[in-house]
Amino acid sequence: MAQAVKLRSRWRRNSRLARLGARIGLAHVGTSARKVFAGAERKEQLSRARELKTAQQVADELGNMKGALMKLGQMASFLDDGLPESFRLALSQLQSQAPPMSIDLVHAEIEKELGRPVSELFVEFDDDPIAAASIGQVHRAIIRTKDGERAVAVKVQYPGVADAIDADIKTANLLGTLLAFGFKSLNPEEMVSEIKERLSEELDYAREARNQQEFAEFYKGHPFIHVPKVFFEYSTSRVLTTELVNGHSFAEVLTWPQAERDKAGEAIFRFVFRSLYRFRAFNGDPHPGNYIFHKDGKVTFLDFGLIKHFTEDEMLMFQSMVKAAVLDHDMETYRRIIEDAGMLQKDAPVSTADAGEYFGHFYDAVRDSKETTWTTEYATSIVRHTFDRTSPIAQYATVPRSFVFIQRINLGLYAILGQLGATGNFRRISEELWPMTNAPASTPMGEAEARWLETKQ
Repeated sequence: MAQAVKLRSRWRRNSRLARLGARIGLAHVGTSARKVFAGAERKEQLSRARELKTAQQVADELGNMKGALMKLGQMASFLDDGLPESFRLALSQLQSQAPPMSIDLVHAEIEKELGRPVSELFVEFDDDPIAAASIGQVHRAIIRTKDGERAVAVKVQYPGVADAIDADIKTANLLGTLLAFGFKSLNPEEMVSEIKERLSEELDYAREARNQQEFAEFYKGHPFIHVPKVFFEYSTSRVLTTELVNGHSFAEVLTWPQAERDKAGEAIFRFVFRSLYRFRAFNGDPHPGNYIFHKDGKVTFLDFGLIKHFTEDEMLMFQSMVKAAVLDHDMETYRRIIEDAGMLQKDAPVSTADAGEYFGHFYDAVRDSKETTWTTEYATSIVRHTFDRTSPIAQYATVPRSFVFIQRINLGLYAILGQLGATGNFRRISEELWPMTNAPASTPMGEAEARWLETKQ
């Protein structure tokens, strides 16, 4: 009986999500069609009507679950066809239809948080948002500093979304329901627990400001990695003001010559693993929308709300896994490490060779020193492999809490590199980044980074 009630409850929540996706999608299609035949004034009226109506629909339909659903949609939808189709479409719908706030509401939130009207705080403030986030939106503005006027990006959190997500992740176990919906044989307990904690932290823009400034200071002067400066005097737990950076979107980069795409891919790869192994931290939301691209490989990295800091012991464990599986090809040692880490049940009735092949799939691109081209097919295979519970080994495997965001790193990074079609000798690049190898530079970008590292000694 209890199981039947649980299933009915899950079905109702999933049906609700599906109805919302269909309703918002149809509203968008209808509005877009009418705008084709409307004059400029009428187009503005229709856009405004959709803004208010969609925001109300989300609030009415999902109530306290609004923010968590939108965030999960943003985190997962870009993984594309590696996800089950129904799950991917539902999440993508939520991501693409995040409703904008009215400008009156934006002004009111800024004044409430910073204590003064927008007209007094900023030299200029653009009422049209330049970007939408899952729990807020971003506006361009100009502030006056001791060094002169500076263009800034002001991220304003949706009012009430903090309480909404907080109530959601504490009482509804929503993320577990959605993961079970998409991956029916996956036990998401550890994964859900870690994601809940990180999502709770992401609601605090003051924490995000500190995270971003730490990364900005660490990468200060880097030749191709840039993190925007934070303006703390214009930031609170609900408003975040940072340096405004202009550049190119991920969609634009996909039209660039392959050589430029290769540089962008190498920059992202180096940022991920330099941060992980040298800084013991990672931006846990590797998403194309969080990057601004420039020529010659330079990339600006945005959104530091979802940061995972690793302990020295965790980093030593990650390094020992790479050493055993990739450098030493010692599967016996590798098996002992993943058993001690909780990834594989001890004394599981599987061969060491099979266990090494199952868990070592993530190392394929760096196993040998050769030129490798990342593809969307390979990225998709990684996603499917991660959530494939049909393997005989899978019933004895799990994702411990400390590995949840390592998996997130892999899934997000591989998907992005696959879309770029990035080519390079990533084994040699990795040997520059792995602390246990610390190899000399293997590319021009590596040489530039090595010179920068010398200044940090």
